[in-house]
Amino acid sequence: MHLSLSSSDESGWLSTRKKPMTFDRFILAFAATGLIPIALTYGIRPVTVLTALYGFDVVGINAPNIFRAVMGLYFGQIIFWYMGFAKDELRRPALYMMATFMLGLAAGRVLSLVIDGVANWLLLLYLFLEALLGTLAVSALRRTVDG
Repeated sequence: MHLSLSSSDESGWLSTRKKPMTFDRFILAFAATGLIPIALTYGIRPVTVLTALYGFDVVGINAPNIFRAVMGLYFGQIIFWYMGFAKDELRRPALYMMATFMLGLAAGRVLSLVIDGVANWLLLLYLFLEALLGTLAVSALRRTVDG
């Protein structure tokens, strides 16, 4: 696979050629853009923000380190989803990553509901959005196979 950074190559990253906004491109861009503030919530000021949002204390050096690593994990996903948005040959792998990431998060939250009980409203909203976006990614993968 060759990924060009040249602006003179019409298929390159910096290409000015417009691509149609298809369903698969839309959900990749939508999910990537929506995940940015969540990623920043985990990493910028975890001690302050996570305590205010979720009601638990983030103390010591290890906890902020873990949450900043989670931010990095989220940004890794975001970057690849934008790459899939931009490059046709990366679209399907990006959709597979998005489906796996979102449905994996949703499954973990469902497990927590069963074992731990109902979480705060924001985490329930995340569960809904993760399940929805994961399902949309699977739907986009099926559309690209079917036609």
